[in-house]
Formats: sequence, structure tokens, C-alpha cells
Amino acid sequence: MSAAYPRLSSAAREELRRRLLGLIEGHRVVIFSKSYCPHSARVKELFSSLGVDCNILELDQVDDGASVQEVLSEITNQRTVPSIFVNKVHVGGCDRTFQAHQSGVLQKLLQEDPACDYDLIVIGGGSGGLSCAQEAAALGRRVMVLDLVVPSPQGTSWGLGGTCVNVGCIPKKLMHQAALLGQALTDSRKFGWECSQQVKHNWETMTEAIQKHVGSLNRSYQRALREKAVAYVNSYGEFVEHHKIKATDGNGQETYYTAAKFVIATGERPRYLGIQGDKEYCITSDDLFSLPYCPGATLVVGASPVALECAGFLAGLGLEVTVMVSSQLLQGFDQEMAEKVASSMQQLGVRFLRKFVPVEVQQLEKGSPGKLKVVAKSTEGTEMIEGLYNTVLLAIGRDSCTKKIGLEKIGVKVNEKTGKIPVNDVEQSSVPYVYAVGDVVEGQPELMPIAVQAGRLLARRLFGGCLEKCDYINAPTVVFTPLEYGCCGYAEEKAVEVYRKENLEVYHTLFWPLEWTVACRDSNTCYAKIICSKFDNDRVIGFHVLGPKAGEITQGFAAAMKCGLTKQLLDDTIGIHPTCAQVFTTLEITKSSGLDATQKGC
Repeated sequence: MSAAYPRLSSAAREELRRRLLGLIEGHRVVIFSKSYCPHSARVKELFSSLGVDCNILELDQVDDGASVQEVLSEITNQRTVPSIFVNKVHVGGCDRTFQAHQSGVLQKLLQEDPACDYDLIVIGGGSGGLSCAQEAAALGRRVMVLDLVVPSPQGTSWGLGGTCVNVGCIPKKLMHQAALLGQALTDSRKFGWECSQQVKHNWETMTEAIQKHVGSLNRSYQRALREKAVAYVNSYGEFVEHHKIKATDGNGQETYYTAAKFVIATGERPRYLGIQGDKEYCITSDDLFSLPYCPGATLVVGASPVALECAGFLAGLGLEVTVMVSSQLLQGFDQEMAEKVASSMQQLGVRFLRKFVPVEVQQLEKGSPGKLKVVAKSTEGTEMIEGLYNTVLLAIGRDSCTKKIGLEKIGVKVNEKTGKIPVNDVEQSSVPYVYAVGDVVEGQPELMPIAVQAGRLLARRLFGGCLEKCDYINAPTVVFTPLEYGCCGYAEEKAVEVYRKENLEVYHTLFWPLEWTVACRDSNTCYAKIICSKFDNDRVIGFHVLGPKAGEITQGFAAAMKCGLTKQLLDDTIGIHPTCAQVFTTLEITKSSGLDATQKGC
């Protein structure tokens, strides 16, 4: 947008020129703008998406705006706004700025102030943080990762890699596999395998092997950081002022570092009940996977995926397991599927105590394991019950690790109730140079692959000229219960809420895996369901499967859903026979028909 310029005296012109040059030299990015200009708005949005602080002068809102524009045009030979300077270099207007961004020139101009120790410091060495750090380093930036695990109340700690590697996905899946092998041993007898002696499970052998593998992953992460020239510091990070952080190691030694940008990737830790005896006598998933002794008869408190997964593999290893649930199972997941998961677990001998919460845990005997008494109260009345267990495992949810890292000192907004950090669609917090990825982000799925993708794309946007944002919709996931539950897209309840029931068609069937037939396992436990939008060409908006290897099945269909999978495309797909996944190519029965969905053959 151009303007007619007033006449200035030579002295006034020179004074204004000095003022403008001082403004340009004193700030990393200066945007001369007009508040109503759409081109100016586009440029501001671009720098905001890059997490760059800008000094913006709105020429229509200052008394000498016309004079500023006159002198500015003499400096730049550009008569319009926006007019952008980056590190004292005149980039130009809107079109030239976007061209510079696309070519990577803008990113080079934005190279961070060498006065800072690092271009990027990542607080948290989990999957999301490491992904972001390594990508930023690969783009030529100076990067540091701070990571120090505070031991659990039972004294458990671990190495680099975060929850997934150390006390989450990896050891959980391996223990799940151990339980599946036990079931396979049972099934094998029906297939002619003769076991001449009683087969039993050795907990210590399993945990030793799993921890050895986890340790190798810890070392591989450290090696990857070294190879990419990322500085790894085994210290606890805490903001002390803007762009400055205090790193405290395990011995209390403090060191200070500065950075132009920060990424919070501190994750979450298991929540405790806040009752007598919980931290003294109970364990969580932080402790279970490296527990040096078999837990024996176990009470699992909670209805989360972690609760059901741990209960499932413990039962699969032959232990007596009880699950205490205060409300609904797998909150946020499809509830029909959640109840079918519970039914399949009950067939393995898992006992469910519904609508109860513990109010006290007492230690009756010390040992490895010892003996505990749990007093619980009904959530629907005054009934009290007691039970004796060797181990109590709490899996009631997780709390974000954001309370003791000094975010309040620099003004980062945090949800006071959840501890999570609200961010915009480019993972930027309320403080422009601070970002967040992973489980600490408010309103996003708590899944490791999402954290990895979000971290990688964040680094590419900040330092590589990329504009791609993380897609948090239709993220596939699986619950590794003995019979796995995989899903992608909407739960049926949520689909009804968003689309209305009359606009949906739900196809479903129970099915019998061929591998189960000779083994004489139940013929109507596995279940498949898709939810389709009638007025969108029967597009599949919800995918659910309960059966063997559900995770492997769901991964493939998730890719198809991102491509716009419809019911007709499923019908047109040739199934692989005989597989469980094949059932999705032959779905015929709808819920609205009321027909029987039990399986009729292999």
C-alpha cells in the first residue's frame, strides 16, 4: 500500500532517518506495517508460525507515520508496506518475504544470535524431544537436550529415551509378548506338540532380558545424539529468566545455559491416589517393568489402557489379577469395544471390581512381594470392601511434568488443573520462543508416534523452511491387552455426537481366527466394526478391531483412512485368506438391520 508523503525539513529528515536505522539495528526483525493491510497480516502470521519475535511499527497508528514511510522509502527504495528487515537486511515486502521463506534465504537470515549458547534447548529426553533435537541438529543448528529422571517413590529410575522406551511401550509390548507365548504353549498341545514336563514362567529371567534390551536402546539414543552433535546433559532444566535456563545434575551442581528457542517435552508421570499408604506401598508402571521379583497376586487400580494392559499380561503369566475400576473402562475409547476387551480378559480369569476406589493401603507383611490389605469404598454408596494382595499397581492416569521447571517465571501459560501447556497449531506456547510437544500438550492424543512426528515437523518449520503441521486427527492406536484392541478415527459415541445417528451406518461382525479353531478357543470373542458417514460416500470415519495382532491390522487401515477409505473401496479390496484383516473386506451386517453378527464359518 502506497502513501502520499509530506515534506520534511532536512534536519527532521535526518533525525527520523537515524531513529529508523536505530530501530532496524536494534531488533532482529522489524516490520513496518499498517494495521488494516492484509499483506502485512500475512507476513505477521508467517513470522508467528516460525516462532520469531518481531518489532512491529503500525504506520497508521503513529503520529508521524506518513513521514516514517517517506524516509523509509528513501532507505529501501520501496514505497509500500509491509516492509521487512531481518538482522538489519531489508528483505522487502510480502511477496519477497514469502519467496525468501520458500527458498530458505529467510531461514539463513534468521540464524540465531550467536550471543546465545544454543539455537535450541530441548527440555526432556523422550521420543518427542529427541526427535525434535536430532532434526534441528541435522538442519545445522546448535542443539542441547536436558534430561534427568526423578526417581519414583519406590526409587526406580532409568536412562535416556523417556517413558515409551523405559517404562512404557517397549517393555509393555515385550511383557505382552511373554504372556502371548504362554497362551501359544497351551494352544500348541492341540496342534500336536507334546510337553514332557510342567512349563512355568520365570519373572526374573524375563525382566532381566527386557531391561538388557531397554539399556541397549538408552545407549543407542546417546550415540545418535553424539553422531548428530547434539549436546546431551543429564540434568534437570528450570527456567530462571527469559531465554535462560538452570541445569541441575544429580549431585546438585548447577550450570546455566541460554538459547534462542526452547521446546518443552517433559512428558508425564503416573498419578497417585493421595490416600494413606499409596506412595509407601504401591507401585506404578514406572516400577513394574524392572520389578526384581514376581508381583504375585496383584490389584490393578484404574481403567486406563495402561491398567488393562498390565492386568492382561500379568494374568497371562499365570498370576491372580483383580482390576478395580471407579467408572467406565478406557474412557474416551469406543465403549462397546471397551466392554468386549473386559469380557475377553475375564475369560482369562481377570476379576473386575466395578464402581470402587481404594481409600487405604496397609502393609501386613514385608517381602518380595509382601502382603497388603486394601480398603475400598463404593462410588455409588457407602459399601466398604477389603482385599488382600501381594502387590498394588496404580494406573489411574498421569500428571504432566511442568510444575517445577520455572514456566511461571517467563510467563508460559499452563492449565492449572491438568498441568498441560496450551499451544497453537504450530505447537507454540503463550511465549513465542517456547514450544511444547508430546504428552505435555493440552488437548492432543498422548501417543509416542504423534510426539515423534510433532517434534520432527516442529524442527523443520523452525529451522528448515517447512510449513507442514502435525496431523492430530485419525491417529491410530492399539491397546495391548491379551486380545489386542486397535482403533482409528471416531468412537461410535463420538461419531453419533458429531454426525448424528441417522447419518451413520455401522457395519460389524464377530469373527473366529483360523488359528483358534484347532485350539478350541472361543468362536465369538473377536470383533470388527467400521463406522461410515452416509452423506460422504460412506467414508470410513471409525475403525475398530478386537483380535490377534490388532495393532498390525490397524496400521494398514489407518493409511487407507488418510486416503479417504470408503465402504465401497473395502468391498472392492481382495482379502488375504485366511487372515483376521480379511474380515473388513466382507462386512455385510449393519447394526441398523438388527441381524445376528456372530460368525458362521472360517
